[in-house]
Amino acid sequence: MFKIRQVLRLYASGKGTKYISQSTGVARNTVKKYLLKFLLSEKSIAQVEDMSDAQMAVIFLPNEKIEVINKRLSDLEPLLPSLAAMLKKRGVTKQMAYDKYKLQYPDGYQHSAFLVRINRFMNIGKPSMKMSHKAGDKLFVDFTGQKLEIVEKLTGEVREVEVFVAILGCSQLTFVMAVETQRKEDFILGCEKALHFYGGVPLAIVPDNLKSAVTKASKYEALLNENFASFAEHYNTFGFPTRTYKPKDKALVEGAVKIIYTAIFAKLDQVVYHTIEDINKDIIIHLNTHNNNKLTGETYSRMQQFLEFEQQTLKPLNPYLFELMTLQISTVNKYGHVLLSADKRYYSVPYKLIGKKLKIKYTSTKIEMYDDNEVVAVHERYFGKGFKYITIQDHLASQHQYLAEWNPQKFMSAANDIGESVAKYIAKILAREIYPEQSYKSCSGVLSFAKRVGNSRLNNACKRADFFGIYNYNVIDQILRSKADEIPFEEDASKNIMPNHENIRGQNYYE
Repeated sequence: MFKIRQVLRLYASGKGTKYISQSTGVARNTVKKYLLKFLLSEKSIAQVEDMSDAQMAVIFLPNEKIEVINKRLSDLEPLLPSLAAMLKKRGVTKQMAYDKYKLQYPDGYQHSAFLVRINRFMNIGKPSMKMSHKAGDKLFVDFTGQKLEIVEKLTGEVREVEVFVAILGCSQLTFVMAVETQRKEDFILGCEKALHFYGGVPLAIVPDNLKSAVTKASKYEALLNENFASFAEHYNTFGFPTRTYKPKDKALVEGAVKIIYTAIFAKLDQVVYHTIEDINKDIIIHLNTHNNNKLTGETYSRMQQFLEFEQQTLKPLNPYLFELMTLQISTVNKYGHVLLSADKRYYSVPYKLIGKKLKIKYTSTKIEMYDDNEVVAVHERYFGKGFKYITIQDHLASQHQYLAEWNPQKFMSAANDIGESVAKYIAKILAREIYPEQSYKSCSGVLSFAKRVGNSRLNNACKRADFFGIYNYNVIDQILRSKADEIPFEEDASKNIMPNHENIRGQNYYE
């Protein structure tokens, strides 16, 4: 009672509760409780001073508790759920939430006191901060530590498969999928399947610093590998790996993995699976149950949170699936082509790049060649038979472009324009059983005479060479040089008729 009398005397002298608490050593809230009971008793300080300790105990130490009503807290508490939901939306800050609160209650808490209560409600503290995630902001991805098993039907061999997990930061909607390995192909497949499961794309995908996504880990700015970076660009998002030695950055997905061991793994372990497709069918069934179950201590599920807050904030999906590009370095050969090792086939690039090392990226349908970061050639990937060199005419030097256009139809068309004898002679050159390009060179040489000596002389020369049965460029050159083409053909032909003589046996002799 001595302490209570001290409190009342200091209060009567005009001191505040903070001063009274410091002076008496009584907790500030306890001081407030004593003063409230004094006011409710409707007695004066003098009357209380005259009371005995027993009489004071009746007033200040009653059996029933007297609740102290905090009006500002009672005003704020009903608003906390809606303000916390508001903070989950993209672009909303705590200052904006505080401004909304002050519009309703101008005499409410000041900014610092408001932050204490909103943080307490959202379970945010210091120094170990719980990450608060905006809707549509981040998708956390990782592989589980434990694996699932597949039993081969024929051999009974047991092999392990990896399990990919993705979870949206805001709604905590979870995606799970079994894949063969942790290689980049399976990791990117898991990420793509997750995006299609959610039906949209977040601002960033947050992987751990695994090799499938990151070339070089860093505490400040990790270096993504080219395949994962290309995947992120394809879906208009960003790869944002967690910082090294910062477990809080990936706490959400690690928590999801622990829950999945109970919600999914425990049920799958009771069944023997022979294919990864069968595992994934059952995973989806258990996953839907997991996502639709109420969160611990809450009245809503992950799916409800997703549909209400997050679904509409996701960016639209790219209508085309991502094709993983394989990387290769190749040197341009002297013919202006690079070798695609996977197919053992050559593809052309601009001839000015002969001798340079180019970076080749290819998918199942397309091939791109890069000089530094510039695309210098693009080809459709060819899988047919018969063509070892795939060439785009514009890539060749001008003289090579002309050679590349050689074909029998081209030569026959040019020969017909000159004359019938030339066409007949060219047709017989092309019919020779020699390497085609050798015949093409002969044809090109013969036809070139038309510009130098005219169509008439070339026709006569071809007619004369055809008569002798000699089909090449050199004989036409000799005939034209000696001007034998100008000799009337009939005279020349008569000189070559074999005369009758008794010493000549004739063809009938050999029958």
